[in-house]
Amino acid sequence: MNVLVIGGAGYIGSHIVYELIDNGHNVTVLDNLSTGHAENVCSGADLFVGDMQDLNLLQKLLSGKGNEKFDSVFHFAALKAAGESMIKPEKYTLNNTVATLNLLNVLLENDIKNFVFSSSAATYGSPEYLPIDESHPNKPINYYGYTKLAIEQTLAWYSQLKGLRYAALRYFNAAGYDVKGRVRGKEQNPANLLPIVMEVATGVRNKMQVYGNDYPTRDGTCIRDYIHVNDLATAHVKAMEYLRDEDEDLVLNLATGEGYTVLDVIKEVEAVVGFAINYDITGRREGDPAELVAASSLALEKIGWKAEHSDLNTLVKSMWEIYKD
Repeated sequence: MNVLVIGGAGYIGSHIVYELIDNGHNVTVLDNLSTGHAENVCSGADLFVGDMQDLNLLQKLLSGKGNEKFDSVFHFAALKAAGESMIKPEKYTLNNTVATLNLLNVLLENDIKNFVFSSSAATYGSPEYLPIDESHPNKPINYYGYTKLAIEQTLAWYSQLKGLRYAALRYFNAAGYDVKGRVRGKEQNPANLLPIVMEVATGVRNKMQVYGNDYPTRDGTCIRDYIHVNDLATAHVKAMEYLRDEDEDLVLNLATGEGYTVLDVIKEVEAVVGFAINYDITGRREGDPAELVAASSLALEKIGWKAEHSDLNTLVKSMWEIYKD
């Protein structure tokens, strides 16, 4: 298939590009390189540097003039800092909502009806039960989560009204690096736990904060479900091929169903790097649930997927291979 990956130079997108090419697909990447790295893009893919908010560029790329038309489009170009979304909702409206709606309209104008959307388990909000499955109510507690849910709802309507086929893939905490070592560029300004611990381990940060140690968990710190980015890549490609073969939409969790505490993560990093990580225990952050884990049985049923690289040791070792250099 001919595939366009928007945000394909970013952390998750670059891993998807390698997986697509490994599976014999032809890949074009569109990325503004605001957080991505050109060096992360597989040499077998064509890279266009530009912004998805540029409608003229989108129309030119997606019209297929002078090239074969794209069969499928992946979207990884959303802003994702939940805290920032509560302070600058207008920024998230323009990038995550308006730009994506414009993208969908250009897809339909050019008769492209296979769309894979990087969604988020932030659509669920605070858990009403665990593990969270796809039937859990969607009640996002931050504006970032709302933007993802708003697009999912539009996708459902466009499927019904326009025949668009889509996969909305929800996950919590992407982590790790390519187990073959092909993606080397580090995330810029990371907000997630594992890259922050890595920055402390390499001296980029003097220390880190652990937000609360009085939660009702085994060591008092929050529990989260981490998923290796190679596992995400496999699932995204399987989802794209399912849309092509089955002509049926997908809304799937991608998770392990197991969680690690903040201190679990820090201790594993210490074991891998061989020295202590400098951290302070501070107060809880508002809106942080004690535990977030998700069920992925539907992904196994629909696309034959389950996580294979998402044990904590593999997550940490694959990241340390990148950060230690």
